[in-house]
Amino acid sequence: MSTVKKAACQAFMYLVELVVILLSVFPILWVVMSAFKTNGEILTSPLALPTSFSLDVFVHLFETYNFPVYFLNSLLAAGVSTLVSLLFYAMGAYVIAKFEFPGRKLLFILFTITLLVPGHSKSQPIFSLVSDLGLFDSIWGVTLVYLSAGMAMSIFVLKAGFMAIPKSLDEAAIIDGAGFMRTFWSINLPLAKSALATAGILMFLGNWNEYYFASLLTHSDSQRTLPIALSFFTSEFSYNYTNLFAALTIVILPGILLYVFAQEQVQASVAATGIKG
Repeated sequence: MSTVKKAACQAFMYLVELVVILLSVFPILWVVMSAFKTNGEILTSPLALPTSFSLDVFVHLFETYNFPVYFLNSLLAAGVSTLVSLLFYAMGAYVIAKFEFPGRKLLFILFTITLLVPGHSKSQPIFSLVSDLGLFDSIWGVTLVYLSAGMAMSIFVLKAGFMAIPKSLDEAAIIDGAGFMRTFWSINLPLAKSALATAGILMFLGNWNEYYFASLLTHSDSQRTLPIALSFFTSEFSYNYTNLFAALTIVILPGILLYVFAQEQVQASVAATGIKG
């Protein structure tokens, strides 16, 4: 009887997992598939597979609209901010994880407590700062704001990654004459690549999909990011579903591809974070 109950529980768990996967993946697949359908096919057979696969609609979007500019703006703002902030956050997380000093726990609490502060509550000081720096309506102003995005989560993930590295390696490096930067850059940073990949992906995706501050700090077409452009196209393509779904595919596909290529590192970091708490 216990064996039957155990098998039933496992079957139920697999069923729940399957339902969750379908609910998560199906909307994305439906958007991508709809980008290869005509308006008539979308309206008459929304769940059917496309009859043909053509990239003409994507070529049309890039040739007719400023999609290359929007794409590059998003890539610049999300990519540069992620790389720069990841380096500084890694240094901060390394110090918190590896060194004992007065106020260490308080500092970590202050970092993580920023998760409780709504981003919109900082709109006025951020707008004033960007305007005073002469970066309003500039993609660099948006990039500057994105530098602080995801700080708390990144510090948490990176701290767990550095704590998983044995301190004996640091001690051996110090005995061999390595200084602080050498120990950090040559030993700890390469070994924390899983945590770096996870924090980097979380920051990049958050900045890539960010809408509020990009809309607050820009108004010209040449400075728009993809989420801002997509909001304008939602009304323009209200009856052209093929173009609308193609635009959505352009926005969501880079994040999916990024995760696919780095999923092993992300899974390893998540496991390490769960162990270290």
